[in-house]
Amino acid sequence: MSLHPSEVSARTPPRIPVLLRSCHLEPALAVTVFATALAVAGGRGVAGAALVAGAVLAGQLSVGWCNDAADAQRDLVCGRRDKPAATGELPPRAVAVAAGAALGLCVPLSLLSGAVAGAVHLVGVAAGWAYNLGGKRTVLSPLPYAVGFGSLPAFVTLGAPSQAWPAWWVVTAGALLGVGAHVVNVLPDIEDDLTTGVRGLPQRLGREACRWSAPLVMLAAVGVVVVGPPGAVSVSGWVLAAVAGSVAVVGTALPSATGSRWPFRAAIAVAGMAVTQLLLRGSDMA
Repeated sequence: MSLHPSEVSARTPPRIPVLLRSCHLEPALAVTVFATALAVAGGRGVAGAALVAGAVLAGQLSVGWCNDAADAQRDLVCGRRDKPAATGELPPRAVAVAAGAALGLCVPLSLLSGAVAGAVHLVGVAAGWAYNLGGKRTVLSPLPYAVGFGSLPAFVTLGAPSQAWPAWWVVTAGALLGVGAHVVNVLPDIEDDLTTGVRGLPQRLGREACRWSAPLVMLAAVGVVVVGPPGAVSVSGWVLAAVAGSVAVVGTALPSATGSRWPFRAAIAVAGMAVTQLLLRGSDMA
């Protein structure tokens, strides 16, 4: 007995919405928006900022899809109902193909900002892939996040007409934000990770240590952004640091339900405040 095409269409979920659910869209968009804001602050202009947005989005999508394709079996064992590759809604091969396609698009989009800038961005994307394909299981698991986030300011400034490397404090803040994002992203899944043999640094430290270390790392990033630029710290800088501290502590240090995504959202909020400060000091980035 064969099904009418309309019946097949009704029973088969559309691939694009399911793929979007598999690409870690929330953090991908957040990182893209932050990088684009940095490009605007760094004087890349409309065309330059658009190039940054396209390259960063393609890179982030490739990393997100790579993550779900690599973790499909592990997510199945853990009963992850939010992962289409684990629920059977999407074949892991399809997710892997999407990751490869996004990576293939990321390469020329990155190099349109210049060979050096493009190479720096691709190193950051490669760090994300390295994390997915094995780095997450080692004590050096924060390193790919530090490299990935720390490379974004360099991608922005090296693609500008001056082709200058960013100031030390910009790269340092980016790397710290990356490490903080890694810790809070792992928080909801520590038990599942340990069960399936994923023993990165946060898993080895344990939930309580991560819950308290995450806000400290993120606050260190905000502190670097506030005090790193030349000149005296403004009142708005101190206010921003105080607000960021409150958000970080409420979002990550206070107890929350297992599986909660609020710690990660708190990290995004704190990163947004750091980027806001960068926007105010955009001329000092390089």
